[in-house]
Amino acid sequence: MILREYRKEDADIICSWIQDEKSLYQWSADRLGRFPVSGEDLNRSYEPVLGSGLFFPLTAVDASGHAAGHLFIRIPDAGDRTRVRFGFVIIDPALRGCGKGREMLQNALDYAQKVLKAETVTLGVFANNPAARHCYESVGFRPVGENTFYEMPVGRWECIEMELDQFPANPG
Repeated sequence: MILREYRKEDADIICSWIQDEKSLYQWSADRLGRFPVSGEDLNRSYEPVLGSGLFFPLTAVDASGHAAGHLFIRIPDAGDRTRVRFGFVIIDPALRGCGKGREMLQNALDYAQKVLKAETVTLGVFANNPAARHCYESVGFRPVGENTFYEMPVGRWECIEMELDQFPANPG
């Protein structure tokens, strides 16, 4: 699996992996609207920040070039480019549970460190998504600070803030 720049035509594939309302909000934290979400919705949300130099959407592809996962990396504070944040992390449901999410995250950490020169990576994960939290912890993310709560269209959800400041070696 490798990471490449996100392409607008990836959006429909990525959005097809969101098969219910809960999954949509676990993935996007209510940033894209209501279920079902379309590729057009995703592209519309990315459009204002593409080319800003602060937002880097990436698609993980398998050896055949087929989309296998997606995430973006953003620089929340242009004055501090050493801290980046991962968001919209998703892996094709057919590939979950077999290490592909971990592989994609390791590649994204490598990109953050080597290309963006990041020293710290943060992300948020909802407490009702233990599989994602386990995946993040498997590459070195740890909970930090106090958890926050979000009012989602389907209830009040706890968000766990996570951080990684020691990059693991990437075997691939």
